[in-house]
Parts: sequence; C-alpha cells; structure tokens
Amino acid sequence: MNAPLPTTAPSQGLIARALGLVERIGNRLPDPATLFVLLGIAVLLLSAVGASAGWSVVDPRDPAKTLGVTNLLTADGIRWMLTSALRNFLDFPPLAIVLVAMLGIGVAERTGLFPALLKLLVRITPVRLLTPMVVFIGVNSSAAADSGYVVLPPLAAGVFAMVGRSPLVGIAAATFGIAGGFSANVAVTSLDPLLQGLTEQAAKVIDPAAKVAPTCNYWFMLASTFFLTGLGWFVTARIVEPRFSRATVEAQIAAGGMAKEVPALSRDEWRGLAAATVAFLLVAGVFLAMAVVPDGPLTGTVLRHSTNTMVPAWSEALVPIIMVLFLAPGIAFGLVSRELRSDRCVANRMGESMSAMGTYLVLAFFAGQTIAWFKQSGLTSVLGVTGGEAIKAIGFGEGPMVAAIVVVVAVLNLFVSSASAKWAFLAPILVPMLGTAGIAPEVVQCAYRVGDSCTNPIAPLNAYLVIILVAIRRFDKSAGIGTLIALLVPYCIAALVLWTAFLVLWIALGIPLGV
Repeated sequence: MNAPLPTTAPSQGLIARALGLVERIGNRLPDPATLFVLLGIAVLLLSAVGASAGWSVVDPRDPAKTLGVTNLLTADGIRWMLTSALRNFLDFPPLAIVLVAMLGIGVAERTGLFPALLKLLVRITPVRLLTPMVVFIGVNSSAAADSGYVVLPPLAAGVFAMVGRSPLVGIAAATFGIAGGFSANVAVTSLDPLLQGLTEQAAKVIDPAAKVAPTCNYWFMLASTFFLTGLGWFVTARIVEPRFSRATVEAQIAAGGMAKEVPALSRDEWRGLAAATVAFLLVAGVFLAMAVVPDGPLTGTVLRHSTNTMVPAWSEALVPIIMVLFLAPGIAFGLVSRELRSDRCVANRMGESMSAMGTYLVLAFFAGQTIAWFKQSGLTSVLGVTGGEAIKAIGFGEGPMVAAIVVVVAVLNLFVSSASAKWAFLAPILVPMLGTAGIAPEVVQCAYRVGDSCTNPIAPLNAYLVIILVAIRRFDKSAGIGTLIALLVPYCIAALVLWTAFLVLWIALGIPLGV
C-alpha cells in the first residue's frame, strides 16, 4: 500500500494543489506564539461583546442556573488575568506531562536506548507495514494518557528517515493515530469511566435507575482501532506521502541530522537492550502490582480536580509512572553500554533534555493564558450548550441524528478541546433528549467520542499541537501552522466521513456497542 516516493516532483492533482495552497497560506500566518496572543485578544474582545449583549444559556445540569459570559476587560477581569498568569502557565494541560516525562525520556534518548530501539524496530518491521504500525501504536497510546504526543512523533520521524521516507510523513501518521484515534483503543482507558460517569448522571434524568457501564462502547472502539489504522494507512499512502518529492525528502532527512540507513546493532547495544528490557519489566511489574493487589497504593479511585470527577488512582499517577518507565531502562542501557559512568551523567542527560524545551515553554506560556481566559470568560459553556441545542433542534431519525452529533461535536472541538469539559455540558442536553426518542445513552456517548476525536489533529486549542509543530520544525525549519494543517487535514476529513459512516452502519446492523 505504501507506494515508493517519486524521484521527481509529484504530480499536482486537485487535492495536492489544495493542500499546497493551505500550507502556503497557513505558513504566512504569524509565529504560533503570536497566534495564541492574537487568539487571546480575540477571546477578551468576545468576552466584552458577549457580556454586554447578554449571551447566556440555561445550565443543563441545573435548570435553575444560568450560564453567562464574563467580561474580562473590567477591573476585576484584568486583576484576575494578572494575578493568575503564573497559575495559568503551570496549569497548562500538557506542561507537567511534557516536562516530567522528558526527564525519563531524555535519559533514554541520550544514552542511546532510543536509537538502538529504532534500529531494532526498522529491522524487524517490513517496510510496507511501517505506516500501519505507527498509526496502530498511536491509536493505542491513549492508554498512557497523553504521553504519546511526546514520545511517538519523533520516534516515527526517525523510523521513516532510516528507510528513506519523509520524517514529516511519519509525524503525520503518528499524530493522526494519537489525536484522531484518541477515543479508540484495544484496552479500556481512563477516558471510559470519565465519560461514563457523566453519561450515567445525565441518563438518570429520565430514568433514575439508569446504569451505564464504563465498557459501554468497548466493542466499537476496539473495532475502530483497526478501522482507523487502515484509514490512516490509506490516507498516508495515497494523499499525504505523494506530496513530497525525493529531493524534499532528502533535504528533510539532512536537516534533521538523520542517517538514511539502518546501521547494525553493536554488541554493546544488544547487551544494553537486554538490560533495558529487564529493567522495564521489573519496574512495570512493580507498578502493576501497586494497581491490582488489594489495598495497593494505586488501587481505588481518587478525585481528579481538573474535572471534579472520581477516576482510577493509577490514571492520576501515569505521568511519574511514565517517567520511571523510561528512566529505569535508559539508565540500565547506559550502564551496560558504558554510556553512563556516574550519577552526574544521569543528571547531565536530564539537563540536556530540558535545555531543548525552550521553544515549547515559550508557546506553553501564551497558550496557557489563552486557554485559561477562554474558560474563565464562560464562552466554553455557552458554546457547548449552544451546540447541544443545535443538535436537539435537528430532530432527525437515529442514523442522521448520530451523524449530526458527530459533526456538531467535531466543529465544537475546534474551539473547546477538552473531551470531559464538552461532555459535561453536552451530556445533560443530549442524553435525556435523545433518550426520550428511544436512542440509548451508550449510542449518544459513542457518537460524541467519534466527533471529539476526528478534528483533534487540527484543533487550534489542542494544547499538544505545539509539541507536534516543534517536532516538524526539526526537519523543516520554515514549517508553520500551514504545514501542520496541510499534513493533517486529509486525515480529519477522511475520519469525519468514514468513521461516522462506520458508526451509523454499526448501529443500523444492531451490533452491540460495548459490554
């Protein structure tokens, strides 16, 4: 399915020309940090307009309460912005995940563990199967929270470069799997009980005895894992990869300092990989025991303050767990391969990984302010409820209604990126309303999950896209938002159309969505 890269410039078909136009226009936009500043200014102006115009909606969770827009350009609003600036930065969703995880990832990368793994991965994987392998791993990375955004794109870029393919194509395939396939997985993830709790609460409005299982969408999401893998493989091979000429690919590989070859693993690397495997299994075994042994440190549930919901304890500990799962194998590899000789070497590797995060921190500061302002203004609540009311007003049959939910949620996702935040406002509207029409809560939740994932790769307020852009710029210094959007929009359109059709067909055939 992966056609060889052309040796001359690819033919400019309609799709290629359209994507090229998107890239050119997008790359003329200001720097991403500046874009977040401009978006923040727009939020402030909208908050003033919305407050003066009296924009408000009835809170679906409490009909006696009204949700309105707060003007941030008042004395109180400006005071809040200034006094909360540091907190907004520290609360930026991916900041802790990226920085803490990079402590372990940096050691694994700079001791030579990652390069050795890349060599092994390329040697054992048939070239034709690299793309589906990357997409499949990306889809399932949601089992480890959002760490896939940090780990997988640079790894995919390295694997693709080693076999002479565009690193940007590897990043695109990985990002679609991670972001576009966020809801799908072969395992039950922390997202399942999080959404299920909100769905069950909404279902009790019309049936106080209603029960919704955390696994209510499992069968469909399991099948979607393989469906999206095939979809991502096709889009990569037929639309994304043919846009890059051989000369462009060579330039990207050279710019990233990658070797377009698969060197043999040395004896020290083989020994290091063996030691790293043992270290990983030991550490993973300890964490698994903590989560499954009765009364273990990671059993039970804890309160997730960001959503005010109860979640499994192990899911809240994923970030430090991920750090240790990379740190221990990295140290083991370094000691056996003689890349590490003292504790100072480990600390130095950590420092080196942090020093490479300067560009990301600049973006994170401004993005953190904008996202916090958007939430504080109340615009997220108004948009969420308005979107739910729009679906309610359509009044189609089950199949068209499911498709309408997907489309409206996909559009809302461009403005409100948090899956739990949107569902907190949409569930109390959609679940009871569609329940009275005979549509089960599990169906509504499943349609929401599909819509929430489809546009994740290009959602401007997806806080992790800055990480993807940093990864792209390693291989294309001139890359901007346009490059990122042109790479990912084909996946989003294909997923929105075909994944929605897959869901509608699944429901029409009467196949259970989950357990």
